[in-house]
Amino acid sequence: MSEEQTYTIREASEETGLSTDTIRYYEKIGLLTYAKRKPNSHRLYRAEDLETMRMIACYKKTGLSLESMKPFLTLRRDEPITDYPELVELAEKHKRHIEQQIASLQQIIVFLERRLLTGGIGSEPGSCTLAEPPKGRPPA
Repeated sequence: MSEEQTYTIREASEETGLSTDTIRYYEKIGLLTYAKRKPNSHRLYRAEDLETMRMIACYKKTGLSLESMKPFLTLRRDEPITDYPELVELAEKHKRHIEQQIASLQQIIVFLERRLLTGGIGSEPGSCTLAEPPKGRPPA
């Protein structure tokens, strides 16, 4: 029987792009399970832990708060999110928030394109009709 591949914190950092301090922090706040330890107390991570780190990075890129992603990270890899209506609702709500952000950014692109085409700086009254971006954090 072969031993499971393990990674030191430095190797996990290199594999996932997360800093070693960030990995320790995610462990401290419970996003990651505590790593097993070598006899010298150095952390050892499994491939599954690295996958969780990558998932955290992906969720973070969507703007989901660390606290809000915890329920998603408790799912087993083979467990469909559709078995959890509350998680589906949270994901859909977050998706709508991102879609609003995209629409707002699209308005900004159109505004800038107009400025570039006309060469104007847009100081005439009523020249900026951009909607205010959504305030606050994404929905939790």
